[in-house]
Amino acid sequence: MDNSMRYNDFAGFLAGEFPFKVQKISVNAGFTCPNRDGTKGFGGCTYCNNQTFNPAYCRDDRSVTMQLEEGKRFFARKYPQMKYLAYFQAYTNTYGELELLKRMYEEALAVEGVVGLVIGTRPDCMPDSLLDYLEEVNRRTFLLVEYGIESADDRTLERINRGHSFACTEDAVRRTAARGIRTGGHVILGLPGESREDLIKQAERLSELPLTTLKMHQLQLIRGTRMAHEYALHPEEFHLFSADEYIDLVIDYVEHLRPDLILERFVSQSPRELLIAPDWGLKNHEFTDRVKKRMKERDAWQGKAYRKADGHKNS
Repeated sequence: MDNSMRYNDFAGFLAGEFPFKVQKISVNAGFTCPNRDGTKGFGGCTYCNNQTFNPAYCRDDRSVTMQLEEGKRFFARKYPQMKYLAYFQAYTNTYGELELLKRMYEEALAVEGVVGLVIGTRPDCMPDSLLDYLEEVNRRTFLLVEYGIESADDRTLERINRGHSFACTEDAVRRTAARGIRTGGHVILGLPGESREDLIKQAERLSELPLTTLKMHQLQLIRGTRMAHEYALHPEEFHLFSADEYIDLVIDYVEHLRPDLILERFVSQSPRELLIAPDWGLKNHEFTDRVKKRMKERDAWQGKAYRKADGHKNS
């Protein structure tokens, strides 16, 4: 960790991987999810509305190449020398026939200026046959496979209709990392029924996994989701953090994380027209600046309270 930083940030991680600036471009390849199409269930996760993270250029009626080229035009105005990572983000991007998946990924890698892939998926959608192929991809280009973990508590996973257990997450992360592939995770802090103590335990459990990167964000209630309906009926079952409350929770969480984990982000911004709550009026970079300031005030740093699985505190 850089001595001037109190946590390992994603920008520093990318700077160590590439000798030039890189930017992720989101791609919607038209995938669905096993708990939307009836394989495991219908309706998807209770909090999910994919409109919250798809930029305007990212529509599944256009080819992967077209989406990447439009994304490149958007960013190249400001940074002409920028290179790009194709970020397969919407829904479950390993949920399909192997040959179709290969064609999608190879199409992205063939676009000029694309120097790697980030593939967002679920822990229950990573067969060994796909890992065989991704292991080969990883030998020739940058690859990060990012799993939606969301929670380490099976009761929570069931409540949000996730369709898999935490044991499934552990298995997928370990199988992926064992291939030498950079492996990321994504969690939501503040899901109903989870206390601060539960989340600290979650940080400790995730630290035992061979994750390279971790994204976290606050629970957001989004219009048109089943969770928004649940909140309307039973608001007492939800705790929606103020910005300052959430900053202190994030810092507590980060202090219990393994010191070498790369922390990609702390918050997510949903479109104002879709967001019910909480609406803090802060951009991601403004929130991150407040986290850094508060960490300095608290003399906090990543891993400060981390204990290895054998019970020894990190030194």
